[in-house]
Amino acid sequence: MVPIAGNLGSPLSGKMNNGFAGIGGAKSKLMLGVAVVALVPFLMSTFAANVTVGSGALEFGQGSQQAIACDPTVFVSIGEEWHSQPTPTDASAGFFRVKAVTISNLDLNSCRSKKLRMRLINTTGSEIPIGASADVRVLQIVVPDVDAQVSSSDATYLQLASLNGDGGVVGGTLVSAASLNIAGTSIYDGSDLSTTSADVTYYLDPTSSLVNIDGQIVGRTTVETVNNPKR
Repeated sequence: MVPIAGNLGSPLSGKMNNGFAGIGGAKSKLMLGVAVVALVPFLMSTFAANVTVGSGALEFGQGSQQAIACDPTVFVSIGEEWHSQPTPTDASAGFFRVKAVTISNLDLNSCRSKKLRMRLINTTGSEIPIGASADVRVLQIVVPDVDAQVSSSDATYLQLASLNGDGGVVGGTLVSAASLNIAGTSIYDGSDLSTTSADVTYYLDPTSSLVNIDGQIVGRTTVETVNNPKR
């Protein structure tokens, strides 16, 4: 990957042992602050299930750490940066915008060739639009199906796409970016990355001109993988 901003971190970042339970079990809550630099461990429950959508198996998880079927232990970090929005009465007004979401320590062997999706959920349980169009609720890459993984921020190579909430491709301007990094250390905990363990980062809008989400409205993130069979 081309360098990722070094200030990814949020109280939404957290580690948790894999514990699968049926959807609809005990609910969990996330507290969101505006910390930009420090990574704060946050322990909570995870829900996960395998369901069928159309002809593909959807592997789904939710929580501060997402347990997805292809990798039972991954970490999610939200990177925030100050977005100035002065008013006539307050020149210093603004908020911490969600700059990027990183899925850390993803097992590239078990997740190989799968579609990796990310979405944000607000504090009332609704999906947050994360693209140039209000229909965009999901960002997706495809984990490369190669023997020797490489770091990349090439949107075409990673098959970066904007999707609606049902997984349909949304056309129009693609303002997001993505990267897969196997070099150096993990954004989440500083552990060594490798050709079998990567950080995947979704940048909502690197220009910050169209997508500026106030981090305080984010209740949780979700990570999903979908089988992507060869034809």
